[in-house]
Amino acid sequence: MDLSSESVKRIFSRYKFRDVASEELQKVNRVYPDMNLLVGSYTFSDSTQRDLLKLVGNVPVRYRGRSYNLPIQLWLLDSFPFTPPICLMRPTANMVIREGKHVNAKGRIFLPALHNWDHPKSSVTGLLMEMIAKFEEEPPLAMKSTGDGNNPNELLAFVSQLNITEGGNRPDRIVNKVSVIGGGDLGMAAVLSIMAKDFVDKLVLIDIPESSTKRGTLDLEIFKLPKVEVSKDLSASAGSKVVVVTTNAWSEEQSYVSVVQTNVDLYRRIIPSLAQLSPNAVLLIASQPVDIMTHVAWRQSCFLPTHVIGAGCNLESERLSYFLNVALLAKTTNKQAWVIGELSDNKVAVWGNGGSGGDKQQELIPVSSSTKPLMDRALDMLKGKGQRSWSVGLSIADITHSILTDQKKTHSITTLAQGWGGIGSEVFLSLPCVLGANGSTRLAGVPLSPEDDAKLRESVTSLSNFFMQLRI
Repeated sequence: MDLSSESVKRIFSRYKFRDVASEELQKVNRVYPDMNLLVGSYTFSDSTQRDLLKLVGNVPVRYRGRSYNLPIQLWLLDSFPFTPPICLMRPTANMVIREGKHVNAKGRIFLPALHNWDHPKSSVTGLLMEMIAKFEEEPPLAMKSTGDGNNPNELLAFVSQLNITEGGNRPDRIVNKVSVIGGGDLGMAAVLSIMAKDFVDKLVLIDIPESSTKRGTLDLEIFKLPKVEVSKDLSASAGSKVVVVTTNAWSEEQSYVSVVQTNVDLYRRIIPSLAQLSPNAVLLIASQPVDIMTHVAWRQSCFLPTHVIGAGCNLESERLSYFLNVALLAKTTNKQAWVIGELSDNKVAVWGNGGSGGDKQQELIPVSSSTKPLMDRALDMLKGKGQRSWSVGLSIADITHSILTDQKKTHSITTLAQGWGGIGSEVFLSLPCVLGANGSTRLAGVPLSPEDDAKLRESVTSLSNFFMQLRI
């Protein structure tokens, strides 16, 4: 491994921890002498580019009695070795990437060693050892078939991609996979509620060690449920269509800002990884405070706002509509109403005039003087109902079902409120949104009464000021 070339020296001079980095690279050279140190320009997800060092070479993998050399490259950030490498497969022209638990469709590698990187406990040699072990379980590359069937390596690669079942070979299909992050009461409630609706092919429950809502998965590991996998590894969430985050990391800090900051710090460790593992997923946030944590998740994931939502006021809205139609109107109508704004006692409600399911364009109608007494009675009935884990779990399942089955149903969920009803601040509030396979579509704003508009503006100011106090 050549550290003396002019191009390497020029880039390496910009690294912050050169002595420690050099020592780490020498260790790699001793164990993997064929690994080369090169210079390249890496393009980040925001399209910015940076000249970095990269390790390029092959890792030896044995699969079904045969040996294979899998080409990889490890990009080293300028804070290496205190930050983990960005690891990618480097397929040749006659290879194809096999997307799986540890490799996405673009060849990005995700491993527990990367997620839990902590130098000097963590090292590149240790990372490569884990990479080899994982790739021997699930090869990330296969040979492109020439179609003549004479190459035994091609045949082996083809067979390794088949799903063998008792009924024979079945072609791959799109899998409705959901991951729930957080093993506490809410996480368990979400899992059971989602499975009860029977619309997912696979559900992964991931217990986060740093979370205060943890260690609730033991019974689920003992009494196994079909289609449910329990894990402590974020990489098990790869390829999810919906990722539900229920985890909290409450501290014993005195101030509310400090308490919420512990949750923000936890999100900083998990949200970027979840976004990388499931780049097309909808993030559904249920951590508290949901308005703030959905905003945090959006910032940290770099997703479109249509793909980062919170459970918000969906539960209150469904309860409100139930009270209106069953308790007050005795099912004589099918009125739809939603609670909007901040998830607090400062509730604002609006009516809807259209049906769900995509046949009619749903629109919002303000509460008029004639309907206000009815709405006030229904809102009074909401008081004191609370949000228990099982009830929020049912609400999460309701939202998830609308997304995965492309229901085009309207829910009051936490979403980016900027631009709605004249809101200029970057804040997240509960607003009626149509949910489907492409995420959320916000309904157009509606004029509110002076009293309700004042409540909404107060929430906007409060949330905006609070968010500015956090270190995102």
